[in-house]
This record gives sequence, C-alpha cells and structure tokens, in this order.
Amino acid sequence: MFVSGQVSRAADGKIMAGKLGAGVAVSQGQAAARLCALNILAQAKAALGNLDRIVQVVKLTGFVNATPGFTEHPQVVNGCSDCLVEILGDKGRHTRSAVGMGSLPLDATGEVEAIIAIRT
Repeated sequence: MFVSGQVSRAADGKIMAGKLGAGVAVSQGQAAARLCALNILAQAKAALGNLDRIVQVVKLTGFVNATPGFTEHPQVVNGCSDCLVEILGDKGRHTRSAVGMGSLPLDATGEVEAIIAIRT
C-alpha cells in the first residue's frame, strides 16, 4: 500500500505550520511528524477497514519544512517513526529518509509518505 504524503494536520483540521530553523523548535517538529504518522494510519484504516491487515511499515519518506542551515531533519522525523512503533509495535519499524524542503503545502511543518506491506 502506498500512502501519499500526509501533512501535519490535527484532528480538528488545523495545520501545524512553520519552518524549522526559523521559530519552530525540534520538539514542535516532532509533534508535527507525529500528526503525519496518525494521518498515515487514518488513511490506511480508511482503505483497509482496520489496521490488522498491516504486515509491516516498509519505508517512510519524511519532508521537513526547514531553513537552509537546519540539519536536524532525522530528529524531527523521529516523531513519526516513534509514533508508528508505539502504535504498531515491531510492525511499525521501517527504513526511512528524512529530507529538508524550502517549503511544503499549506506551510505545513512536516509531510510524510509511506509504503506499507499488507495482507490481501
């Protein structure tokens, strides 16, 4: 299953916005990445009916809205990775890329896409 990029949108619809290295702290970026994880799982559940069909989260690509000098992208995306492991256990462990972007849609602090192995 391929889950397209999920931005840091809270359940109330509000986007966690802003740029790391320009007023957004790493801890805030991690919270934004956690929202991305929850949105990935919500999309998976909507498509599958429940999360029981997930065999393994295979790969994430995390995009961090950051200034050119910011270098802690992996620490930010840890918010997503840690959340997936917290919820799915070993099935949530994955490979990952974390990259900085000059901007993201809606000025979101983070966006993460996922590849998930499922039972058919």
